[in-house]
Amino acid sequence: MILDSLENAERYANLHPGFRQGFEFLARPNLAGLDSGKYELDGDRLFALINRDPGRGHAGARLEAHRKYIDIQFLVSGSEEIGWRPTSECSQLTDPYDPSRDIMFFADPSHAWINLRVGKFMIFYPQDAHAPLASTGENVKAVIKVAV
Repeated sequence: MILDSLENAERYANLHPGFRQGFEFLARPNLAGLDSGKYELDGDRLFALINRDPGRGHAGARLEAHRKYIDIQFLVSGSEEIGWRPTSECSQLTDPYDPSRDIMFFADPSHAWINLRVGKFMIFYPQDAHAPLASTGENVKAVIKVAV
């Protein structure tokens, strides 16, 4: 897991071939005005999701993990808190892996709760189970899905 500011994205752009284009999408000046939905950047290898969702609080935010995609989660506006736990330490599988949605869910508690502030991003690899929407307010978030 990586947490940093978009102004430092260049430090991470070479970690994966899709990161640079994903960060460029996040830096676009009209990001806050985009409609909710999916934006293809490189077919199924790289795309963005714009989400406007209310927070669920700690109790409602379930740990999830992916196998095919790395998430770059970027807070555009509002408030967001995300739980984290290594996927290798998750043992309470509640929803088995669904390859069509690239997601599985766990009932394990998070090891840490991280406040994601506006203008910051978090990168979650397949080894990072994460529980998004753990805040209680509204937010607008961009999630870049980067094929592993």
